Amino acid sequence: MDINLARTFLEIVSCHSFVQAAERLHVTQTAVSARVKTLEDLLGRTLFVRNKAGASLTPAGEQFVRHAMTLVQVWERARHQMAVPPGRRALVTVGCEISLWQPLMLEWLFWMRKSAPDLALRTEVGVAEDLLERVAHGTLDIVIAYAPRQRPGLRVELLIEEKLVLVTTSPKLEMPKPADYVYVDWGREFSAQHSLAFPELSSVGVSSSLGPLGLEYLLAVGGAGYFRQNVVRSHIKEGRLFRVPGKPEFLYPAYAVYAANADMKVLDPALAGFRQSAAGSQGSRARASKPSKVLDKSR
Repeated sequence: MDINLARTFLEIVSCHSFVQAAERLHVTQTAVSARVKTLEDLLGRTLFVRNKAGASLTPAGEQFVRHAMTLVQVWERARHQMAVPPGRRALVTVGCEISLWQPLMLEWLFWMRKSAPDLALRTEVGVAEDLLERVAHGTLDIVIAYAPRQRPGLRVELLIEEKLVLVTTSPKLEMPKPADYVYVDWGREFSAQHSLAFPELSSVGVSSSLGPLGLEYLLAVGGAGYFRQNVVRSHIKEGRLFRVPGKPEFLYPAYAVYAANADMKVLDPALAGFRQSAAGSQGSRARASKPSKVLDKSR
């Protein structure tokens, strides 16, 4: 079977629309419809019901989701293994949400170079939703993300119980002003909680979707903003930043997401590296000494 048929099927399942699936796959809607028709003919079952709201799965379509994911994952795993450089036993591909790459990813690369030199590595930084789609489809082995959406066939493991804290360059600041506030978009949950806690900061002078950019700007020009506790810890010790007393903290944990049917002989060293790097970034080795809690969503 053409693997593009399974990919197209999963894309429609993801966005509930033939039209949107065509846009994501960069093909025409006619091509998407033709692929679905071919797949339904091969299986002898109708997979989708199309209506004004989009496309919904039939009972047969529901059953085929797990098999389609397995087909794509096996194909991608085989393709990756064929691309393994000489002297390496396997390739591990990792995607990381933009706001989480520093310092976790760099520390992980250092750890892997020392502890798992037989593995080739490829890393990417991107938007969580896109990365999670790719790990579900088998084009990425592991994704590091904040608040990942639960999906069948994926396991979610807590790495870091991170917090977002309010910091400032002014040691006597009690309440940030909109003109001097750097707002970083840490996601929907943070946005909702932040709006309730600071309605007066709904309109600010500078906002960013990238935490490291916002932090560098804050350090350069001054002001206040919410940033990851583990990242600002060194700046606080150096006296460049100060915690604003009495202000709320917001949870911002990091998770590792990978396929439930992944080859764990390959992924185990990579996951061990992330646990070790996460424990190091939190200033504790306790988490690395025992497995983290894993949520198995494969059923």
